[in-house]
Amino acid sequence: MKVSTSQNGAGESLAEVAPEAGGEELLAEIAQEAGGEQSRTAVASQAGGEQNSTRERILDIALNLFTEQGYEKTSLRQIAERLGFSKAAIYYHFASKEDILMALHMRLHEFGLGAFSQLEPAEMTPADFVTLLDQLTDQILGHRALFVLHERNRAALEELHRDHHDAAHEDLELVFRQVLSNRGLAARDRVRMACTVGAVMGALVLSGDVFADIPSEELGALVKDAAYGLMAPTGSA
Repeated sequence: MKVSTSQNGAGESLAEVAPEAGGEELLAEIAQEAGGEQSRTAVASQAGGEQNSTRERILDIALNLFTEQGYEKTSLRQIAERLGFSKAAIYYHFASKEDILMALHMRLHEFGLGAFSQLEPAEMTPADFVTLLDQLTDQILGHRALFVLHERNRAALEELHRDHHDAAHEDLELVFRQVLSNRGLAARDRVRMACTVGAVMGALVLSGDVFADIPSEELGALVKDAAYGLMAPTGSA
């Protein structure tokens, strides 16, 4: 394994772990952490479940630490210690702390794109859009920790956007704009659809921790009620 000498977000150089992260030694360590009985060859050839599971565990721990104490104040060593790993094992999955933050950021894009891409923009009706907003609201509430992470680490995420071309973010915006560009819908409906998304995102994302004391189920019901009000036909009760 070739180890880069670039600096990570906590000022730690990958070269610092080169002695313990070099090829055979790292694979042996990961084999021991995974159960101790697997051979180095077996670990090197694994591309499935166990590696993905370890990667997700790293992200989950990083999510907690970045939220609790901030991205800048969290080191890779702290993440590794919480997992019971060495930093070498972290580097097997992520080249830097910045890469971990990017992976957490991409979790939001994944479910966002999933929500907006399930219906054809040209065929979407206001009723379809309300159903979509229901699902979007539920998904956001199911990922509240990720949104809290984003609110508490805005500076780090803004830096991330400056340093990397965020094609996924542009894709998400493109899908949303395609939905709103459907000239087969009345202008009133398209404007209300845009405002409704703004209302949902404002209550669940831009508000930060303001509604943290409200249980997710109750908050979801309140947000949906507000969204339904925006989408309701003019003059309805």
